[in-house]
Amino acid sequence: MRLSGGMKRRVLIAQALVHRPPVIVLDEPTAGVDIELRHQLWAFMRELNAKGHTIILTTHYLEEAEKLCQRVALLNHGKLVALDSTRNLLHRFSGDRIKFRLSENALPDAFPFPVTKLPDDTLSVAVENADTLRTLLNVLEAAGLKVNDIELGKANLEEVFLKVMQDN
Repeated sequence: MRLSGGMKRRVLIAQALVHRPPVIVLDEPTAGVDIELRHQLWAFMRELNAKGHTIILTTHYLEEAEKLCQRVALLNHGKLVALDSTRNLLHRFSGDRIKFRLSENALPDAFPFPVTKLPDDTLSVAVENADTLRTLLNVLEAAGLKVNDIELGKANLEEVFLKVMQDN
C-alpha cells in the first residue's frame, strides 16, 4: 500500500502520540503537505498543546513558527543565536515596519535608519510611530530618491530571522 505525503505525516504523528507523551517532538511536520492538511495539522497541534502537551517543533516555515509557537529558538550553523518568546523577539528585532523599493538601489551614505535588505530586494525599516515614517520619507525625498513600492506592515519572524542572522 502506498501512502501520500500527507498520509505519511499523519501516520508519523499518530505513532508519536500512541503513548500520550507529555513532550512531543515534531520535525518539519508540514513539509511537503498541501495547504488544507497544513491547517489541519496546525489545529491539531494547538489542541494537543491546550490539553497540556509540550510540543517541540522544528520548521523552516517562519510563518508556521510565528502562528504556533510561544517561544522560538533560532539556530545559525547549529549555534543558538536567539531564544525568547515570539512576542519579545518580534518586539526586540522587528517591530512594525515599512517595506519599500527604490528606483535606484543605493541609500544615502548617512542614512539615519537601520535597514534590512530582504531577499526580494525590498528594504525594510522599523517604524515606531507616524513621525518616524514622516522622517524616513523626508530623508529619501531630500536625497532625491524615488520610492517605487511601499508597504506598511506588522513585525514578522522572517525579518527577525534575517536581522539575527546578519548580526551573527
